[in-house]
Amino acid sequence: MKFSIGGSLKLAFRPWVEGLENIPAEGPAILASNHLSFSDSFFLPAVLDRKVTFIAKAEYFTSPGVKGKLTAAFFKGVGQLPVDRSGARGAGEAAVKSGIDVIERGELFGIYPEGTRSPDGRLYRGKPGGLARVALATGAPVIPVAMIDTEKIQPPGKVVPKLMRPGIRIGKPLDFSRYHGMDGDRFILRSVTDEVMYEIMKLSGQEYVDIYATAAKRQIADAEKAEKAARAAADKSAGNSADSSGDMGDKSAEKAAE
Repeated sequence: MKFSIGGSLKLAFRPWVEGLENIPAEGPAILASNHLSFSDSFFLPAVLDRKVTFIAKAEYFTSPGVKGKLTAAFFKGVGQLPVDRSGARGAGEAAVKSGIDVIERGELFGIYPEGTRSPDGRLYRGKPGGLARVALATGAPVIPVAMIDTEKIQPPGKVVPKLMRPGIRIGKPLDFSRYHGMDGDRFILRSVTDEVMYEIMKLSGQEYVDIYATAAKRQIADAEKAEKAARAAADKSAGNSADSSGDMGDKSAEKAAE
C-alpha cells in the first residue's frame, strides 16, 4: 500500500502530521486512534515508515463475486486481519488474539477503541475489550492518535473522496505496565480505556460523548425512522383531507344542480 497508493495519497491530499517522533523506530506498540472515516486506515499508515496492522470485519474478506474477491485481495495486501463480529464475545476474543500476535512479532498494532466510525464527528466511549487487554497482556506502550477532518474527505456512504488536507496528531506513548497481569479486572480495563480516550480527546479537540458509538448509531437510525413515519402519516392525513374536501365539493355541486 505504501508503494502503490501511499505516495499518491500524500501527494494528492498532503496530510499534515504532528508528533511523528512518538512512533518508535522499532519494537512493538499499539496505535489507538479515533475513527472518523473509512480512509483513516490509509492515511495513518501512509505517513509512517513502519507497517501498521489493523483488524477489519470479516465481511471484507468473504463477500461474494468479483468485487468481493478484489476487496478481499486489497485488504490482505495492506495487512488487515479479518475478525468475525457475529458474536460480541467471539469478536472481542479474536481481536485480542490478533493484537497479541502482532505485538509479539514486534510490530505496530492499530485499533479503534470506539469500535466503529463516529456517526457525527464526535468522540464516543471506548470499548474496554481489545485495546486494554492487548496492552496489559503484552506490556506494549499505547500511542494515542487523532485523525483530523477525515470525515469531511470521505463521509460514510460516499465513494468519491473530496480533495482537502486531513491532519494526524500522534501523542506520547502511555505506559500501563503498573497494571500488568490485571487484564481480567473489568474496572482496570475501563480505567485504561478511559485514560486513552481522554488523551485522544485532547489531541483531536472532539466533543466527547459518554455512550458507545454503536448505541448512538441506533439512536440516529431510530430517530430517522420515526421522522420518516411521521412524514408518511402527515402526507396521508393531508391526502385524506383533500379527498374529504373534494367529496364535500362534489356534494355541494350536486345539491346546487338539483
